[in-house]
Amino acid sequence: MLSDNIKRNGEGVLHFASQDVTALAKEYGTPLYLMDEQRIRSNMRMYTGAFAACFRPGSRPLFASKAASFKTIYRIAKDEGMGVDCVSCGEIATALSAGFPAENIYFHGNCKTDADIRYAVENRVGCFVVDNADELLALERIAAENGIVQRAMLRLAPGIDPHTYAEVNTGMVDSKFGAAVETGQAMELVRLSLAQPHLLTEGVHCHVGSQVFDEDVYERTLDIMLPFMDRVRKETGAVLPVLNMGGGYGVRYLESDRSVDIPARIADVAQHFRSVCAALDFPEPIMLMEPGRSIVADAGMTVYTVGAVKRIPGYKNYVIVDGGMGDNPRYALYKAPYTVYHAAKTGAAMRCDLAGRCCESGDILRTGVELPEDTCRGDIVCVCTTGAYNFSMASNYNRLGRPAVVMLSESGNYVAVKRESIEDMLERDV
Repeated sequence: MLSDNIKRNGEGVLHFASQDVTALAKEYGTPLYLMDEQRIRSNMRMYTGAFAACFRPGSRPLFASKAASFKTIYRIAKDEGMGVDCVSCGEIATALSAGFPAENIYFHGNCKTDADIRYAVENRVGCFVVDNADELLALERIAAENGIVQRAMLRLAPGIDPHTYAEVNTGMVDSKFGAAVETGQAMELVRLSLAQPHLLTEGVHCHVGSQVFDEDVYERTLDIMLPFMDRVRKETGAVLPVLNMGGGYGVRYLESDRSVDIPARIADVAQHFRSVCAALDFPEPIMLMEPGRSIVADAGMTVYTVGAVKRIPGYKNYVIVDGGMGDNPRYALYKAPYTVYHAAKTGAAMRCDLAGRCCESGDILRTGVELPEDTCRGDIVCVCTTGAYNFSMASNYNRLGRPAVVMLSESGNYVAVKRESIEDMLERDV
């Protein structure tokens, strides 16, 4: 199977996190997001352990909230000693409501409004990751109004191509994110930040993209970021003590995808990091990273009920399910691939497209899927590796409610997010 938390029992029934998927579908209904709590914890411990072993004290991973933001995730992150990054007041509020410490929140985003900044400042969010000069000056003004000195990092664009989806490539010179090193705008932003009396400029941040497999992406990034920090020291006298490398190690969506030995890769990055610092005679900064996908993706599975099987002789077959782009828009956005399993049948296969119920020709979850030939209405099918960017991107398109999130734990299962009802959707209408 794609992941070691997915198995079939002797009767061929699919189990996820050691629990019967068909029984969960019957109990909670479909579409249904399942999340493996122990896998989330294990992935977080993998990162925290690697950082403790490889980098100086104070270094830590930060969970990238945009991958999956609901209260239970923040409770787990707090338990496991991770920081978090948030990109909106909604994510910050969710973290705070779950008891996550404000001082361990890093506030991202390339278009923070004055209201966003004021909310975060008033709630004592630990650090702002500042994207541009307009935001920097607004943050200085609002920090001054509140009589505080606000910790800040500066988001830079190192000009690295990580060879991933263009839509999630965020480190190029012409990206909408950050100030480019190559154009000189990064140094201008640093100088502007250092001149602000109500900002403590503690470091620089970059993010080269998501779903990174190439072995040298972070090494190439360090070859730009550390010399830049050394230039800052030489030109301004400021030794910035923190470097945030962003996030993005890849996960397996298909059997053909490579596995990434993340602790080994972090160790390789750390060795390169130390060698570059030594060559520059630059004091090793505290290192931060922002994994999201590689924390929660393989901890997730989405369960659907088949509504129809449509065979078009000489053309193609469709298996149509009771969810779709409303609960997972990633295929529609950038043809993201997935592995699909039937929950109980394993016989001779037919090739088909797994389609959703939305009135949209692009409502496809995966093309070219192999499912049992006798798949029929009422059967349960499962899409794997959906823990990242599925719940968080879900919508009410066609006025469909968003699925429940059920956490699977060693002691059983529990609802982390309730299913959205028609009444829930109508409540905001006037």
